[in-house]
Amino acid sequence: MTIDEELGLLEESIRRLKIEYDVYFGGGSKKPPTDTEWRVTSLLKKFSDSGRLSYAQRFRYNSMAQKYALYGDLWRQKSKIKEEGYRRPQDAVLGIAGLRMVDDEPSPRRAGRAVTVLATGGDDESSSVRGLFDAMSHARKRAGLPNTGNFESFQTFVRHKTQQIQQQYGCQAVEYTVEVQEGQVKLKAKARN
Repeated sequence: MTIDEELGLLEESIRRLKIEYDVYFGGGSKKPPTDTEWRVTSLLKKFSDSGRLSYAQRFRYNSMAQKYALYGDLWRQKSKIKEEGYRRPQDAVLGIAGLRMVDDEPSPRRAGRAVTVLATGGDDESSSVRGLFDAMSHARKRAGLPNTGNFESFQTFVRHKTQQIQQQYGCQAVEYTVEVQEGQVKLKAKARN
């Protein structure tokens, strides 16, 4: 195998690793793609101090190594957030699937909130709506209110509201927040770009 073919393999492996991490953070995979990551790092190490590369090959290698370093930092950030949970509203923008529970102020007026970000048409939309529905039910239970409605009607409402907000504001995603304020459970929606 020639050096150019190996560099092409490295480039393809980095692209595949990015896709596998996107699937992992999107909720489609239960474990991170450590095997592919090991292959990429071993190929990067192989060429890191290779004196047999031409200038063009060295430039190509360096650009791939920089791309991998940028992706690696982003993946470490996302992994930390996925393991520890969301802490800031900006973390939701990173596109990690799931629901977060945040207890900002443990007062009786605001017992906590659950946040989920939805984009219509995605594979994980149903699970995100399910998590939002469960958060609403949990919040109503904590507030001492009876649970009314069923999941199907809630899902229809959320889908309709998401489409309405997307058309009105021209956004790609909608962030829903379940809050308990003064003994009342409120579902709030906010446009996200």
